[in-house]
Amino acid sequence: MRQAKQSYHSKRTSTQTSSRYRSKFEATVAKNLDDNKIKFSYETLNIDYILNSSYCPDIIFDNGIICEIKGVLDKETRRKHLAVKAQHPELDIRFVFQNSKNKLTKAKGSLTYAKWCDRHGFLYADKIIPPEWYDNPGKN
Repeated sequence: MRQAKQSYHSKRTSTQTSSRYRSKFEATVAKNLDDNKIKFSYETLNIDYILNSSYCPDIIFDNGIICEIKGVLDKETRRKHLAVKAQHPELDIRFVFQNSKNKLTKAKGSLTYAKWCDRHGFLYADKIIPPEWYDNPGKN
């Protein structure tokens, strides 16, 4: 466990209270605690956890290269592959995208699938699996 941000409690106006919380409901509950002079802290602790799950690769070549075929690289898939890579760094996982220029989100400045792969050390290709990924008996 590790400490998070500063402690939030009492001596705030209701407008200050609502801006400190992630939802109006949390702000309402916190205001009630404040009004009753109950001491508390808000989001001051981060607790690490590991989800126990399994990963079933799309394609595995005899040379050990694993290929994931992706039209969409959603948040949960990214999270899963980062966890698999962290826990199994020996695996050579690569992506084949329908379009690696797609953006992760609609937000301005969002990373493309390609930039996400570059940032996290995954090789990738568009539309087809490059022959050098499966023709060469050694990893490349």
